[in-house]
Amino acid sequence: MARISNEERSRITPAGGMEKSFGFKQVDALEKQNLINEVFHSVARKYDIMNDVISVGMHRLWKDAMAIWLSPPETHSWHVLDVAGGTGDIAFRILKASRYHAHATVLDINNSMLEVGRERAVKKSLTDYIDFVEANAEFLPFTDNYFDAYTIAFGIRNVPHIDKALEEALRVLKPGGRFICLEFSEVEMPILDKLYDFWSFHGIPRIGQMIAGDASSYRYLVESIRRFPRQKDFSAMIGNAGFSRVSYRNLTAGIAAIHSGWKI
Repeated sequence: MARISNEERSRITPAGGMEKSFGFKQVDALEKQNLINEVFHSVARKYDIMNDVISVGMHRLWKDAMAIWLSPPETHSWHVLDVAGGTGDIAFRILKASRYHAHATVLDINNSMLEVGRERAVKKSLTDYIDFVEANAEFLPFTDNYFDAYTIAFGIRNVPHIDKALEEALRVLKPGGRFICLEFSEVEMPILDKLYDFWSFHGIPRIGQMIAGDASSYRYLVESIRRFPRQKDFSAMIGNAGFSRVSYRNLTAGIAAIHSGWKI
C-alpha cells in the first residue's frame, strides 16, 4: 500500500478540500459522486445493521438526540426535508417526535437507499406522512423558502461540494427555518481518540467484510470521517453559507457532533 501523507489525512478547513477527496484518495471531481454512489448501492441493505455494529449502537442515541434538539412542533403545516436520509432513520424519528403531525420529505441521490426507506415506511404505515425524492443535495428540486427544517445525518461529508449543499439548504428554508446536521467529528478526549482511530481503521473494514461482504466501502467511510472538518471549522462553513446563531453539541466526547443554524 502506498504511503499516505499527513496532508492527505488532514481534515479540511472552511476553505474546502473535499471536492476531489474520496477518502484519502484524490480523484477527479466528476468521478467522486459516481464512486460514492457505488459505495451506497453496495451497503444499502446492510446500512442500518452496520451502523449498529460500528457505533456499538450509539448512533441510535445520537439520532434521538438530534430529533430532540430539533423539537418538531405538533402541527400539520410543519415540513422537514431530510437530506441523504434514504433509509428513513432520521425522518421516522422526527415524525414520532411530532406525534405524527409533521410531514417529512426524504431526499437521497442513491435510489438503493431510498428503496430501503420506502419499504420501511410501508411496514411502519407512515406513507401518509412521508415522501421520498431522488435528487442531488447540491441542486435541490424545491422552490425557495419552502421547508421549516432541513436535516442531514452522516451524509454531508459525502457531498462533493459541501458549500453548495449548505447554500441550497439556506435557499429552501423558510425565514426562521432551522438547519441541523449530525456528523462524525473529531474526538476531543485523550486516549479515547487513539482507541477510536484504531477501531475505525482496523475494526470497521473487517466487520464490513464479514457482515456486508464489502471492506472497501467501509474503509472509504472511515477515511471520509477523518477528512471531515473539525467542529469549529464546520460551524464556520455553516456561518459562511449565511446561517445565523450557529452552534454545535459534541456527542460521546466528539465522536459525533450535532450542528445547528437558523435562517434569519
